Parts: sequence; C-alpha cells; structure tokens
Amino acid sequence: MENHHHHNHNHNQNDRREGHKIVVVMVPLPAQGHLNQLLHLSRLISSYGIPVHYVGTTTHSRQAKLRIHGWDPLAATNIHFHEFPTPSFLSPPPNPNVSFPSHILPLFYASLRLREPVGTLLRSLSNTSKRVVVIHDSLMASVVQDVPSIPNAESYSSESVSAFFISLFHWETGKPIPIEPEILKEAPSLESCVTSEFMEFLQTQEQHGRFNSGSLYNTSKSIEDPYLDMLAEDQIIGTKKQWAIGPFHPVEISKDEGSNRRHSCLEWLDKQVPKSVIFVSFGTTTSLSDEQIKELAIGLEQSGQNFIWVLRDADKGDIFAGEVRKAELPKGYEERVAGRGIVVRDWAPQLEILGHPSTGGFMSHCGWNSCMESMSMGVPIATWPMHSDQPANALLITKVLKVGLAVKDWACRHEIVTSLMVENAVKKLMASTEGGEIRKTAIDLGGSIRQSVEHGGVTLHYVGTTTHTRQAKLRVHGWDPLSVNNIHFHEFPSLSFLSPPQDPNVSFPSHIVPLLYASSKLRDPVATLLNALSTTTKRVVVIHDSLMASLVQDIPSISNTESYSFHS
Repeated sequence: MENHHHHNHNHNQNDRREGHKIVVVMVPLPAQGHLNQLLHLSRLISSYGIPVHYVGTTTHSRQAKLRIHGWDPLAATNIHFHEFPTPSFLSPPPNPNVSFPSHILPLFYASLRLREPVGTLLRSLSNTSKRVVVIHDSLMASVVQDVPSIPNAESYSSESVSAFFISLFHWETGKPIPIEPEILKEAPSLESCVTSEFMEFLQTQEQHGRFNSGSLYNTSKSIEDPYLDMLAEDQIIGTKKQWAIGPFHPVEISKDEGSNRRHSCLEWLDKQVPKSVIFVSFGTTTSLSDEQIKELAIGLEQSGQNFIWVLRDADKGDIFAGEVRKAELPKGYEERVAGRGIVVRDWAPQLEILGHPSTGGFMSHCGWNSCMESMSMGVPIATWPMHSDQPANALLITKVLKVGLAVKDWACRHEIVTSLMVENAVKKLMASTEGGEIRKTAIDLGGSIRQSVEHGGVTLHYVGTTTHTRQAKLRVHGWDPLSVNNIHFHEFPSLSFLSPPQDPNVSFPSHIVPLLYASSKLRDPVATLLNALSTTTKRVVVIHDSLMASLVQDIPSISNTESYSFHS
C-alpha cells in the first residue's frame, strides 16, 4: 500500500489536458465525518486536474461545504456538487442517554435511495468520458451496485476507519493479527461498540462491496504499517488493490489573517502561550448527558489549564431542521473561567485549532478523522471513546502508538466520568513528565506523517557519474532540483573515456558512443547502492533508461526490488 499524493503542489499541464478523459465520482455517507473525509479527498484528486463529481442530498452537500476547514471548496473549479433529493426520513434529536447514535440510522437507509440518480449520473458520464472512477464510502456500496454494468466504470471503497480497527474485526473471526497479546486483552468486542441494527446495515453494504476494484484508506504507513500489510496479505481483501493515501486533509493550514471567516477562538489562541491549551471536542454523533456535562465542566475548571471546549449537541439527520438542544453549564461557569477557557457552541474549526502552536493537547472521542488530524499536527490525545471504531482507535493511540492517555477506559463505558477523573487526565497530559514524553512521541509521529505527504512521500535516488549528475542539475528548467529534499543525487566516478569533438560532417553522434560504453561500468556501484537500500526499505523500484539495462542486471537477485524500463 503506497502513500503517494502531493499536497500544495502544481501538477504538470499534461495532467490537466488529460483530465477530461477520466472523471471521479465521490459517494459519501451523509454523516459529518464521512462527508468531510471524501470532500478532502476530492480536493486532492482535483488538484491533479481531474474533474470530481461529489454526490449527496441537497442538505448534506450544503453541510459538507459549510463545515469544511483548511481550504475553500467553492474555489475548486473542478469539483462539481450534485444535490439529489432523498425521500423524507425521520430526523429525531440525539438521545444523550444512549451511547450509539441510532438517531441517524433512518437517514442512512433513506440515502440508499440515491442508487437511481447516481446510476443515471454514472451512465451519462460514461458516455462522455474514457473512464469513470467511483469512490464510495464503504457504507454506501449498495448505492453504486450498478457500476459493474457500465463497461468503462470501476469502483473503489473508501474505508472511513483505521486499518487497526479492521484488523481487530478480522481477529474476531479467528485470523492472526500483528498485535501484542497484552494489547489484544484490552481489545473491544464489536458487539460492545455498535447496535445489532447497525450491524445489519453494515453487513448489507459489505455484500454489495464485493465487486470493488480495491480500497482506499485515510491513513499513513507511518501510523499503521503492520495492519496495512496484514490487510494486503489477506485472502479476500489482499487480492484487490489497496492504497493508504492519508491524511486526506491539508497538513499545512493557511492562516486566513484577513479573512472574515477566521473563527474568534483562533484570535484567542493567538494570545496564548505555545502548547498551553487543551482542545475538548467529542465529534458530531454523540451528545453528553446533563450530568456528564457538569462533571466535565468542573474538571476542566479545576485543572487550572487553558481550554477550548466545543459544547454542541450531536448532529441530527438534517442539521438545518428544527431546534438544537442547548446544553446547560453550572451557574456562573463561563464568567469564572473567562480569560483561560472558551466554550464554543457553534461549528469550530477543528483542523486550524489542532494546527495552532498554542494547542498542546486534545480531549477526543477518537473518531478516526479527529485522530488523523491530531496525529498529523503532532498533538497528543486524551481518549474518551463513545462507540463504533472509537474504542479501537483509543487503544491504538494509547497502547500501540503511545501518543495519548485514557480519560475513560472502554471497560467503564457505562459509568459517568467524574470531575476528578477529568482534572487528573488534563493535568497528566498537559503538565506532567509522562505527558511530556507522550507529547514528544506525538510530535515525532506528526513530523513523519507530514513528511510522508510532501512530494508524494517517496524517496528518490538519482544515479549518475559526477560529470553527468552535475550537468543534469545545471540544465534543468521549470523547478529547482536542489529545493526538493527527497531527491538524493549519487555521483559515481566514471572510468576515463575518449571524449572527441563532434564531427560536423556526420549526422549520427558517434562521438558519444565511448561514453555510453564507459557508463555501463557503473553496474557495481549501482548494485551496491541497491543492496544497501533493499535492507532499509520495504520496496525498491528502479526506473532505468532502456539503453542502461545492463547496469541493473543484478536486480533479479535482490528480493524486494523490481525494475521498469523507461523508453526515452
């Protein structure tokens, strides 16, 4: 599974000219974390000049555009939003006394009715494009079940969860997985994380997902290498193409200083000391009970730590309809914490908050987007999982990657988290030696995640003689080869060779033939380099000029190396 996309990169013009031959259609599940993930992926794909068609109901396309952070979806000229009406569905308010968000299931079932309008769109695109690539949320497989009947269309499933979670899923069916027994003892069972109704929905979608050409994961090898490998070797999944191309979200956030869209909490963050603020937010699918809100409020106050707390009710199926419950805080609370704590009741720019230098910790429900955003920004996490994949993600964060600590263990999920537990977790994460160690690990992991998406995250070795490597760098135009930090130039001494002047009376440049023969002597140093790289790298891909094949003839003897001939 490779991680090879470019962020903030101008792709060459050829990509743009070819664009109309391929179109991509995105089919997200209409829940915030899923809408958001595939809209970020749309930005990445459209940056290569490929048109993207983002499909949803009128309400959810509006929601996705309204809430995205880190870039402006309306400025992306080749993302086309399709807004289809869905049949009406129940949109009950969330119930703060249950952990699983069953209140949004009616919406999921209603959205499956998008099959017909999506099918119509795919057929019309297939008539005007050479190839139609459909990327659908794994929970929307039945909506794209007509893809196999369209000859120039293929579909890929986007997994909105971690590879670690999927691995645990496999482990429950008796398959061995690369996780230490000590950690497995704490693994949550699937039935403790979801309801039977949701399981039924999941299984239906799984059946329809079998005709996919492969899967995309919003993760990175820096985070989940062993689990990605395990899935790649799996009998069922591993026969298909798989890519770990996360994070989908931008990792460099532009500070819109002059923009009126900048949230007031960011101005407040600007005035705080670096790494002094804990950000508290529990996603869009869970509501806390009044009693739990009170305990959390007191715990944050007693911790003495600066904080930004996003206190919103969970999303209903339709976020634009009806009243939203406003949570009550203890009397006089906001006045007492004024100056060092902010309570945000509207939509908060999570990505910008996590990327802000003043943010030093994140208390989170551990939804996978939140985990990815926090890890990529190098921010350690205080875990408080609620349902679904969150308990597994919390285990990955605290026990495997060691970039967080638990506020609440899954085993105690039915108990209230007391103000003392909150206070202790905040102090431990933000102001203890152990918290400092965790933060250091988180910062290192963040660095490697961000590096993995710079220039595609692939390390390149450019091989030549001293003279010719110098010549190549000197004469290239349109970009600066020295500014790309993941191209390594190798300059090998070449044996002396005749270098006669060109004879103007002959048309074929025979004067360079001695050089071509001399350069074939690079076989030994190249083999030495390849052997060295193969011991420190999982896979070595050699691209050689077709006239330099004899230089790389040792490749078949190096097990994890393969070569491709470039015809110039």
